[in-house]
Amino acid sequence: MSKLEQQLASCLSKRSDRSQLRKLTIIPFSNVDFSSNAYLSLSSIPSILSDYHTLLQTHPSLGSGGSRLLDGNSSFAQELEHSIAAFHSAPSGLLFNSGFDANVGIMSCLPQVGDVIVYDELVHASAHDGMKLSRAAMKIPFKHNCVYGEGGLDHVLAGLEEETSVFVLVEGVYSMDGDVAPLRDIVSCVKSRLAGNGYIIVDEAHSTGIYGKKGRGLVCELGLEKDIFARLHTFGKAMSSFGGKCVSAKNTVADVYSYRSMLVYHKTVSDQLRENTDIHHCIALFMSCKYQCIVSILARRFDRRQTYTFMESCDSCTQTSPVFDLDDYTSSC
Repeated sequence: MSKLEQQLASCLSKRSDRSQLRKLTIIPFSNVDFSSNAYLSLSSIPSILSDYHTLLQTHPSLGSGGSRLLDGNSSFAQELEHSIAAFHSAPSGLLFNSGFDANVGIMSCLPQVGDVIVYDELVHASAHDGMKLSRAAMKIPFKHNCVYGEGGLDHVLAGLEEETSVFVLVEGVYSMDGDVAPLRDIVSCVKSRLAGNGYIIVDEAHSTGIYGKKGRGLVCELGLEKDIFARLHTFGKAMSSFGGKCVSAKNTVADVYSYRSMLVYHKTVSDQLRENTDIHHCIALFMSCKYQCIVSILARRFDRRQTYTFMESCDSCTQTSPVFDLDDYTSSC
């Protein structure tokens, strides 16, 4: 064994001893899956697959030929960006290869030299990767879901009132425990401490399709669209697909276009169509069908205090009780 192979084998052995060795497994389709992120089971609705194949016939290209900033952009992708942004009540938006890429892209390029990032201690690993690449001077965590209290958001912001720009990063719904961020309290705190230089970014990966009218997300559920600087919506959870989207002001999107290397150099291969396919093209086609389904189906069945699980088709819809009463939910500390 080479020295490198010995080192890798040693690392894997140590992880195995700590019961941390990870392996890929395949779950039989017939199993009842309680760990899936596909909360609405949209991937099993036959009409979506049918619409997807129909739409594919009108956009037969299976490759873009380059990155979006060169010759790989498409009018369909841009139209989808505009329509999804409008769906989430935002001026503009930008598609990403994944929700992970969206977090990395936004956090790595928006904070400028000398800025500060303040983040909930339980934000996703992708946010941490983005912060590592950021030019921000400081990255400061605060106690999970704690706004007013020792180690909470207000406590951290109290010492940052004179900083140039402060980005506050939270999630709408946290994946591990399913707890909801006290967004109203967070907005109030940022406004009082950082009038004019505080920017809240909300990762809505696990609240997209679940909260808000027609599944628009927690920010829309609470009517805070104008108070949130940027929102990240991923397509791999309730939307049962892949990819991600940042919705925000036009200048925010322009900044990402100009600085994010993913858009300049990144061209991804997807096996969804079992061909070499540019992921943005595939996302545009598939997500168009998914969002049309959200609008048409959830518009009839979605209520503020009810979520739904779709089993095999839009006619087999089971009502479940909500876990949280958002009107009463506040900071946990």
